Amino acid sequence: MAFTHRFDPTVLREYDIRGIIGRTLHEADAFAIGRVFGSIVAQTGGKRVAVGYDGRLTSPALEQALVNGLKASGMEALRIGRGPTPMLYYTATKLETDGAVMVTGSHNPPDYNGFKMMLGRKPFFGAQIRQIGDLAAAGTVVPEAEGTDQTVDIMEDYVARLLADWDGGDRMLKVVWDNGNGAAGEVLQKLVASLPGEHTVLNGAIDGTFPAHHPDPTVPANLVQLIAEVRKQKADVGIAFDGDADRIGLVDDHGEILFGDQLLVLLSRDVLKENPGATIIADVKASQVLFDEVGKAGGSPLMWKTGHSLIKSKMAETGSPLAGEMSGHIFFADRWYGFDDALYAAVRTLGIIARMNGKVSDFRIALPNVINTPEVRFDCDDARKFAVIEEVAARLAAEGAKVSGTDGVRVLTDDGWWLLRASNTQAVLVARAEATTQDGLERLKAALVAQLTASGLKEPDFSGSHSGH
Repeated sequence: MAFTHRFDPTVLREYDIRGIIGRTLHEADAFAIGRVFGSIVAQTGGKRVAVGYDGRLTSPALEQALVNGLKASGMEALRIGRGPTPMLYYTATKLETDGAVMVTGSHNPPDYNGFKMMLGRKPFFGAQIRQIGDLAAAGTVVPEAEGTDQTVDIMEDYVARLLADWDGGDRMLKVVWDNGNGAAGEVLQKLVASLPGEHTVLNGAIDGTFPAHHPDPTVPANLVQLIAEVRKQKADVGIAFDGDADRIGLVDDHGEILFGDQLLVLLSRDVLKENPGATIIADVKASQVLFDEVGKAGGSPLMWKTGHSLIKSKMAETGSPLAGEMSGHIFFADRWYGFDDALYAAVRTLGIIARMNGKVSDFRIALPNVINTPEVRFDCDDARKFAVIEEVAARLAAEGAKVSGTDGVRVLTDDGWWLLRASNTQAVLVARAEATTQDGLERLKAALVAQLTASGLKEPDFSGSHSGH
């Protein structure tokens, strides 16, 4: 019987495939992904595909359907079982597989799930994901074959490799971790058992219902439990992960949040000691403070587009040893493999803290003080969102404004900067502004709103702006 399959159009996203179980995403979709992706791997001359899954309740069934699809395309599926997404990336790198697929809903609510993919050593995204939909609809797959599957136990090896880069000596730090009931659970327990110091793990059990809080460390509300525990224990630092542990959140010894770009300053200074002059990449949402501090530390700062696949590709192209996003994706190519791994980023961060004279709060307080809005997201039709950016860019060009057009428009003024970009994954526009004074911030917000008004859009809600970042 000939194979064809139609996906719900909403699930084929820019960086992954993601949907709501039973509504937009089903086991038949998982089989189809295996069948088509396996065919793509076969056509590149490949045969071995690593497969992992996260702690969601629906992940084991999706993983089995995916493996069945891969085998029907003649693949050899190397099944690493349940764990964090970066453990799958490590498997693909270490075992030199021809492809890799992770079943994960990342930081989405419990009723979501999805798939992240690699072809060879590279992220599989954008047009490649849309091609999966096209090939499935057309039934363009390799002839049905009988592949194989085998279980690969990589966890001990992965943990040993994480520990191999510990560079903090034997200083005893007091660390609180919040696993958020995510997929890092077992790996994290093994990791802290071998790290020096005193470690407390909150929500360590893997539980796809996420009973404690939503597993997204970029949302301050999700860090309340961690902050309370850090303050209670007078810990040196608190570390949180998202649902599949490719993103990190950090809390200092005062219980204050360090944002992605602030963490990147800490990491950059350290990496640049060994790699003077190196390119350090961050996304367009990052603070100007980060780019300035990288320059001061002897690095070459590069502002790039938001999106983990885009950042990984740019790192490979520029030979950058370190990159990061506001969303908490941290990418080390310095002593590591260039993929985003929150567990690895945690090991390197703790090493730096252990070698520091002083506390993490001292580092945070010493950073130049800026005031900014949170990342403001507001609805804008998919068909309209990119047109709005073009209209705004044209008006700014006519005014002679100082604009970076890397990803949307980032406008630099004497007060600071404002950003407007279209989300790659949702029907929204994203805005942010940062200034050195409150008055300056109000001027930047007014300039941004004026551009939105000129394109027929309402003023977004900027409430919740915070200082010190």
